[in-house]
Amino acid sequence: MRKSKFTEVQIVAILAQYEQGVKVADICREHSISQPTFYQWQRKYSGMEVSELKRLKEMEQELAQFKRIVADLTLQNRVLKDVIEKKL
Repeated sequence: MRKSKFTEVQIVAILAQYEQGVKVADICREHSISQPTFYQWQRKYSGMEVSELKRLKEMEQELAQFKRIVADLTLQNRVLKDVIEKKL
């Protein structure tokens, strides 16, 4: 997946322009983005502020860490069950 040239903070600032009443076509022309891209950003980041966005990213990282822990523990559990079955 291609990385955006805009950070999340910049995207929130661009969406704030729209909330202030600037037309979508003008925003897209000014920032060299397409209208579908703008509407995708709006769907994803609408109504968020920078602090909320940072908290969301922290929570996503924390969730990913928890998922890795669960996967490791599940693997260990499965290996131990296989060892017990082979001994019996």
